[in-house]
Amino acid sequence: MTIENKPNLEALIIDMAVENWRFFRLFIKVASKLDAGETAKYISQLRYFQKKIEDNLESIGLKLVNLEGQPFDTGMAVSVINMDDFGPDDFLKIDQMVEPVIMGNDGVRRPGTVLVRKV
Repeated sequence: MTIENKPNLEALIIDMAVENWRFFRLFIKVASKLDAGETAKYISQLRYFQKKIEDNLESIGLKLVNLEGQPFDTGMAVSVINMDDFGPDDFLKIDQMVEPVIMGNDGVRRPGTVLVRKV
């Protein structure tokens, strides 16, 4: 790999990590509809896989950041899908991460996407 290819490689890795994160969340919802014994087995395998992805990202200086449940601040590295539903004086909380924030050693590598709700 040459230096010129590194940004493209990083962008591909970030895209794959985000898609994996979205699939993880979808799989959790689907698995919750199975019987309890099967659910636990599949969720455990999925969590192991997700941990491996996060460990590998960390080894190259990247980290997935989930902000669900945090108070929303306009300075956060996120795009809000439903911001038009609220007024400027509403106190908001991040209700759902649609895509995680990707952080690198030098700051935000890719902003996240969220849905907020009024507190």
